Amino acid sequence: MTAFNAVRFRVKPGRDQEFLDAHRDVGSQWPGLVRAHIIKTGEGAYCLVAEWRDTDALAEARPAMIATLNSFRDTLEELGEGRGVTDAVSGPVVMGLR
Repeated sequence: MTAFNAVRFRVKPGRDQEFLDAHRDVGSQWPGLVRAHIIKTGEGAYCLVAEWRDTDALAEARPAMIATLNSFRDTLEELGEGRGVTDAVSGPVVMGLR
């Protein structure tokens, strides 16, 4: 069953392009990825939403996703409330909507 993950980020001022550039090749670096989109939700605020073949593919890609994160971690600000620099959630699709 298809799975999705969503990750919120807050990028340091002036570092937006570095953050975006770090994601350019995730299609080839994250096995099992169907598609991904980065949404700008505010000034320096972004959310990555990714669709995966299934939950196993998502789990298997975590080391590659962490490697990608480590390549741009210094561009991110802490989100506060003990979350660190990312706020991630994931799970299987339970209902498809148009």
